[in-house]
Amino acid sequence: MQHWIIDSDPAGLPDWHEAFPDLKLVQAMAQVTPADQAGVLWCRLRSSAQLAEVLATLDFMAGLPVVVLSDEPDEALVMQALAAGAAGCCNSRAAPEVLRQVALVVSNGGLWVGQSLLQRLVGSTSKVFGQRPKEVKNERWEDKLSDRERQVARLVASGSSNREVADHLNISERTVKAHMSAIFEKLGLRDRLQLSLRINGLVGLS
Repeated sequence: MQHWIIDSDPAGLPDWHEAFPDLKLVQAMAQVTPADQAGVLWCRLRSSAQLAEVLATLDFMAGLPVVVLSDEPDEALVMQALAAGAAGCCNSRAAPEVLRQVALVVSNGGLWVGQSLLQRLVGSTSKVFGQRPKEVKNERWEDKLSDRERQVARLVASGSSNREVADHLNISERTVKAHMSAIFEKLGLRDRLQLSLRINGLVGLS
């Protein structure tokens, strides 16, 4: 998978290179040539720049998911980026493992909104759908998971972080992540928000 990062600095940040050793640093959309190659387009938003102006220079029809790398990210900016068509927004100085996780999510059609905002969205979704009559909920997802996976899925769907799930079930975060990978694969989901919608009974995701 190819990664293009648009930034005025041709050197880029060290963590970018560690995350994606074969990345291509470019200074303009015109230098991005995706052809038929799968990849992700990253665009740095410096603190002095305006999101709308930066996104206006991008070609969302290039067939690549776009991720905004913000020097000063916040929840409002994330929502603005998603509303404009981006697949995600994260800190431009995020650790390499986080950048790789973002790439995995968006390249599979998911949205990356950041942990704090995701937990708020998941929690809100759980609350809204929790008010629906029990009989209209779709519970068939349970048949596809083990007992422990169902426990993890329910906690995550209610807005719990991996650490909170680990503490509640007295297991390690690594084990939680392993369960989450299995849950996503078995249910055919991409991210925690989809999991929340599925478990809390959104019609059409069964």
